[in-house]
Amino acid sequence: MIKTACAMLAVATALVSAPMTAGAAGNDKAGAKSAGDFGPPQGAPIQAVLTSPPNVPPPVNRKYPAKVIVNLEVIEKEMPISEGVTYTFWTFGGTVPGSFIRVRQGDTVEFHLKNHPANKMPHNIDLHGVTGPGGGAASSFTAPGHESQFSFKALNEGIYVYHCATAPVGMHIGNGMYGLILVEPPEGLPAVDHEYYVMQGDFYTTGKYREKGLQPFDMEKAIDEKPTYVLFNGAEGALTGDKALKAKTNEKIRLFVGNGGPNLVSSFHVIGAIFDKVRFEGGTNFQKNVQTTLIPAGGAAVVEYTTKVPGSFVMVDHSIFRAFNKGALAIIKVDGAENKAIYSGKEVDAVYLGDRAGPNLAAVTKATANAASGTLTLQDQVLAGKALFEGTCSVCHQSNGAGLPGVFPPLAKSDYLNADHQRAIKVVLQGLNGKVTVNGNEFNSVMPPMNQLNDDEVANILTYVLNSWDNKGGQIKSDDVKAIRAKTTVKASGEH
Repeated sequence: MIKTACAMLAVATALVSAPMTAGAAGNDKAGAKSAGDFGPPQGAPIQAVLTSPPNVPPPVNRKYPAKVIVNLEVIEKEMPISEGVTYTFWTFGGTVPGSFIRVRQGDTVEFHLKNHPANKMPHNIDLHGVTGPGGGAASSFTAPGHESQFSFKALNEGIYVYHCATAPVGMHIGNGMYGLILVEPPEGLPAVDHEYYVMQGDFYTTGKYREKGLQPFDMEKAIDEKPTYVLFNGAEGALTGDKALKAKTNEKIRLFVGNGGPNLVSSFHVIGAIFDKVRFEGGTNFQKNVQTTLIPAGGAAVVEYTTKVPGSFVMVDHSIFRAFNKGALAIIKVDGAENKAIYSGKEVDAVYLGDRAGPNLAAVTKATANAASGTLTLQDQVLAGKALFEGTCSVCHQSNGAGLPGVFPPLAKSDYLNADHQRAIKVVLQGLNGKVTVNGNEFNSVMPPMNQLNDDEVANILTYVLNSWDNKGGQIKSDDVKAIRAKTTVKASGEH
């Protein structure tokens, strides 16, 4: 019996440790190629086609290894991180994530890293697809106004992260210095209808989420791993509304999904879609029929699925507060004929998508700019407040302010709201539990505190409500909210 048990254990151990082969649920095909050198480059040198996210360069379509020249410039620039909020990003190629690089296994890559003369910091690059010290970092330290050059052979197929590795490394990555390089297998990847480039990152600002104006980097938050934003492609709304990814029904989609970090692991999920195939951690093996896949900081995955029905499919980090309260939300808009046999329901509710259901939040940006210049008008606030209300308040109070009878009090023609504007501010910041009478009707429900909203957001939402649905009008200023917030504490749960 003991010998039999030992023999069975030996067989089981061998099976667990053995690499997955053709027929096992894990390899693309028989004889997946290991790291290899396919000889010297052939033909004339090729200039790499680099693309900005969410676009991906075309397939290589070459039967031989080549010398591929990559020119990538580091640019430090101020860009929007959310509506009315800007941040000084450090970028590869002027975008976050940086330019997508696509080469073939066996290619010799001649890499030119340029640091724009207007930049203030030195930078370098560590490509996880490089076999060599620092992934190229040791050869690419570049001062502003200078250029570095090094070469490497792309020995391993896969999708790899690249990032800056200049000290303090976390700060450089945290400012947006990351991207993806795809090393195609010699035979290429199977054809699909769409390829898209998506990369998650966590950002650390001194101001709170959606606090307006230029926000500096906060090193203490970064060290404590407490991000202000968790974003796809470097900005809240980068892939929503009129910037959503596009597809049609019955099309194959391939997503190259990276995670720049610098700290958080991503639980990548598309709501309403099941991934046909996931090449996890960017390697050769894959899983089928996946709902959510983990992507480590500094890692990537290739996600493929076929669209079956039309609709707005929401892409999230399923550590879900990151999606709805830190910005990790994107949309794939699928057009085409309905298929009632697969799904009979309706389009995703706007309240589910939050304020990102609309084409954009341009009204919020305009209100922020006008507030900064001292030209903010009542109409500016009403339009900004309307956009914010739809994603924050309409799920309970309804888009027309009618509320739900017996459950949520109405905001339309509200005697409670119109009687005391300061009390209204307190209710938003502090929440409201227990019985309340509105327009002669008693309600006994719970409104959670909405103190995650910034002062200008509270002011704009309340100004919109006061000037809508036959209310009496009025204007709430951000300073009014700020003053009340300073002396308002959130009541404990169950306290009236």
